[in-house]
Amino acid sequence: MKKIGFVSSEKPEAEQSLTLLKKLYDNVPPKDAEIIVALGGDGTILKSLHKFLKKGVPIYGMNRGYVGFLMNQFSEKNLEKRLNEAIPYKLHPLKIKSYNSDGKISEGLAFNDVSMIRNSASIAKIKIQVNNKTRIEEFLGDGCLISTAAGSSAYNLSLRGPVIPVGAQVLALTPISPYRPRRWRGALLNNDAKITLLSVDHKRRPVRAEADFMEFKDIVKLEVEMDKSQYMNLLFDPGHDMEERIINEQFNN
Repeated sequence: MKKIGFVSSEKPEAEQSLTLLKKLYDNVPPKDAEIIVALGGDGTILKSLHKFLKKGVPIYGMNRGYVGFLMNQFSEKNLEKRLNEAIPYKLHPLKIKSYNSDGKISEGLAFNDVSMIRNSASIAKIKIQVNNKTRIEEFLGDGCLISTAAGSSAYNLSLRGPVIPVGAQVLALTPISPYRPRRWRGALLNNDAKITLLSVDHKRRPVRAEADFMEFKDIVKLEVEMDKSQYMNLLFDPGHDMEERIINEQFNN
């Protein structure tokens, strides 16, 4: 059995479960673990993916939060058996390059999503390019969101974007409060696509970028593509009901 390390959110339910599991199972500090058990919601999973990326240990989540699309059901029983039988899903992060108006380049990674969004009362005006080809010359709205499968059940879902099965090899490009083109509902793109968002008239219409826990201000260009050289394994129980929840979300009114 691999060495287990436990982490949790600060919610009382998660902390109580953390105390219980530490009493029931042999465990080591997370920095010494060979497998991480994360207790909380999808936000806890996201933080764990970032924190343990360099270490490369698999993450197994148990839901002590709200929605928990990326979590397994909580139970204090048979944890070692569940970990041994868990099925890994490989998650690659998005690689981000943000260019500000002074030419400075900032880089980061995001497992969930990245957005270019207006940073003033003025509507954003964005040129959208995919694989260096302009697809929309001028998008007007609050902004655009690029989501991985892992992040598609978060902000992307609230924007009425598609919920993507974790194993699917696609990215979602979703508009945020579109004004023009009004009927554009977004796009699903192969996950090897390079997406470039350029701020048009950035002095009058400033925008910022948000990515997982990062923020970039006063930007003029955002380049986003999946970094397939890095990954984390997210573990799920066999017969996990996440697929059923994903289907239900797409048919619920």
